[in-house]
This record gives sequence, structure tokens and C-alpha cells, in this order.
Amino acid sequence: SLVRSCQNALRQARTKSGAVDRAQRSIKACALRLNSKLTRLNSKLTRMMAELIQSYRTRADQALDRRLPSTDLHPGDLHQAMRYAVLGGGKRIRPVLVYATGATVGALPEALDGSACAVEFIHAYSLIHDDLPAMDNDDLRHGQPTCHRAFGEALAILAGDALQALAFQVLGQDSALVTDPCIRLRMLDVLVQAAGSRGMVGGQAIDLAAVGRELTLAELENMHIHKTGALIRASVLLGALSQPTIEAAVLERLEGISTTWASPVVDAQGRLYFASAGRSFVVQSGPEFRV
Repeated sequence: SLVRSCQNALRQARTKSGAVDRAQRSIKACALRLNSKLTRLNSKLTRMMAELIQSYRTRADQALDRRLPSTDLHPGDLHQAMRYAVLGGGKRIRPVLVYATGATVGALPEALDGSACAVEFIHAYSLIHDDLPAMDNDDLRHGQPTCHRAFGEALAILAGDALQALAFQVLGQDSALVTDPCIRLRMLDVLVQAAGSRGMVGGQAIDLAAVGRELTLAELENMHIHKTGALIRASVLLGALSQPTIEAAVLERLEGISTTWASPVVDAQGRLYFASAGRSFVVQSGPEFRV
């Protein structure tokens, strides 16, 4: 009797063990199917995001081309240098941020073109000057000769000056932008602050003063907050301000987010990160930190 009881207990245990095994196999199969679906969904979302970003870049290139002076206009050499510096390549990160932010708050694409161009003109002029022998002394930009190598130092400096002026001309005169003069004035102020000594140019000055010495992490962050981050923040704000009915709370929230994203960090391998909400994203790798 005891033996039979033990045998029955053993059979029941085996039956239960088999049920557990079947349940585990079923759960594993479900997990594999779910993971496969999530992988396909992530791939689809990544592809859609890449297509959206590319559409913004294409729109930016077209808008920039329309707003740059023609080489047929006098002085043609200067206008050619301006077009060379702007249209010769680039990731269009700042225009993409303008379009993406504007789309998020419901701004029309045509109302964003002027702001996208203005911030990119400022960025392009800064690169012209940054590449000069007195600063970084670079020979190549986007795989092409830098502006001063292609047109000479004097004309390159003037092209940068002209692009800076064009940025504010576009932001002040573009008829498709918001018509409210108070909002238009605020947009101009945003770009002025981002481009000046308390923004991008200030970051360049900090960078030059740091040549030959090792910076602390705090000093490095401060340099990139100004040199790179100021225009990143301005891009988000210009996109948001392009929607004239944006609520103050939404604008304040976007301003806070843009300030967080405008805090780049460079790691030991020379990779530039923008960190937000505990996550970090590589924007560019290599010794050249400008993006």
C-alpha cells in the first residue's frame, strides 16, 4: 500500500511537472512572438522618423535656396560664397528642430520656413568664421574645401557677415511668419540672445581661451551650452513661437525641455551627447564637436 501511494504521488508529480514545463514553453513562445512584434514596430517607427527628418531637411534646403541671394545679383562673388557655405551640406539639425517643434504645437509648415532659415544662416556664418586660420584653421567642411579655402579669407569673412545680417532680415521681414509684432519681436530677441556673447559667440570665445589647457567637465559643459546649445534652444523656441495661439504653459514647458537638451556633454571618446530625462543620444562623433 505504501509503495502504491508512493508510485501515485510520483505520477502526480510528473504530471504537474509536465504541466509546468508546458506552461513555461508557452510563456517563452509568447515572449518571443511579442519581442518579434516589438522589434518590427521599432524598426517601422525608426524608418518613419528617418523619413520625417529627411522631409524636414529637404524642405529646409528648398527654403534656404529661395532665401539666399542669387549669384546673378551684384556682388555675385559674395553671393556665391554665401550659397556655397549654406548649401554645401550639413545635417540641418536646427531647422529640423524648428519644424518638429512647430508641427508639435500645430504651426503651419510655411510659417516655420523663415525661422528654420534664420537659425541655419546663423549656424552657417559661425562655421565660416570658426574654420578661419585665426580660429580652428580647418581646410575641409562636409568633405569640401572650407569657405575661406574656396573663396579666400576676406570674402569668406564677408560671406559670414552677410549671412548673419540675412538671418535677422528673414526673421524680421518674412511675410509667412506670425504677424503679431510682439511675437515677432520676441523671436528676434531669442535669436539675438542665442547668437551673441551670452550664446554661441560667447561659447566660441570660451573655446579659444581653452586652447592648450585641460578643461574640467563643468567648464566643458559650459562651453558647449553656449557654443552649441544656445542655437539648439533657440530652434525649439522659434518653432514654438511660430504658433501664435500657443499657450503660455506649453511654451514654458518647451523652453524647459530645450534648456535641458541644450546641455551637451562630450565623453572621453570625443562623442557629443545631448542628455534629457536620464537618457543620452549621440549626435556626432570625432574631434570636431560642432554639429
